[in-house]
Amino acid sequence: MHLTEEILKENPNICAYMAPSLDARQDMLVVEVPKLGKEAAQKAIKEWGQPKSKITHRVFCTASGVDMPGADYQLTKLLGLRPSIKRLMMYQQGCFAGGTIIRLAKDLAENNAGSRALVVCSEITAFTFRSPSDTHLDSLVGQALFGDGAAAVIIGDTSIERPLFQLVSAAQTILPDSDGAIDGHLREVGLTAHILKDVPGLISKNIEKSLVEAFTPIGISDWNSIFWIAHPGGPAILDQVEVKLGLMKEKLRATRHMLSEYGNMSSASVLFILDEMRKKSLEEGKPPRAKGSSGESCLGSGPVSPFKPLCCTVFPLS
Repeated sequence: MHLTEEILKENPNICAYMAPSLDARQDMLVVEVPKLGKEAAQKAIKEWGQPKSKITHRVFCTASGVDMPGADYQLTKLLGLRPSIKRLMMYQQGCFAGGTIIRLAKDLAENNAGSRALVVCSEITAFTFRSPSDTHLDSLVGQALFGDGAAAVIIGDTSIERPLFQLVSAAQTILPDSDGAIDGHLREVGLTAHILKDVPGLISKNIEKSLVEAFTPIGISDWNSIFWIAHPGGPAILDQVEVKLGLMKEKLRATRHMLSEYGNMSSASVLFILDEMRKKSLEEGKPPRAKGSSGESCLGSGPVSPFKPLCCTVFPLS
């Protein structure tokens, strides 16, 4: 969807900084978020090439609006999925939700033999759009950085699918002293987001420790030996992480490209970058299988390079 001049004229409080406008925003997003998710899901299912009746689980993620029944329920109807499909709805998880939703789908696939989980992320910035304020410049940063997007992926058991990417291991942590670094609050004015200016430093300061905790159990310590799907939190974050870890320029190239093209799409970003890496792999004619074990994600069909485990940057959360 687009916030057109007509929509803004009909809902002037959306433009006014901190004016009550939650109802107007909700009325739009309750309809548009599942519709945008449907477009991404249809593309994923078509490229997957299997009947949608084979999908056993569905996980939906958004920070754009809250409703009951949720966007996952609406998407089930829009796609014509089986009423008995097992559903999980994730609201208001923010930027780190892209990695989280993949981790949850991996757990579902590994613990339910023969299962296939349709993962959908759908984000629309109308929930946070507002005019700038001289006293809250971080709000203006958010307006410039964030973008709309939806992405979908099918994750299943390796015994029944040909893998494109295999999810070998998953880890998650809360950074120390990160209270208030990034937060969002649902108010009458919609969703307010606040980002402190020292977030890039906070992340780069803790990134190596987080990687050691995540990758030591699977025997990886060379950060240039793995491929990176780093959430595009912003240019400064990527710059400082790259320097701190001594990463080769190509490691964050896909992330930087997607950030420049689409902005930070919150939960959908990591799936966009996965797809970008897959496309580049196809262009380069890399071998047809991805190395690893456990659950896998299927964004479609076609060869991919022999990538090692997925790595996503971790955002500080209070």
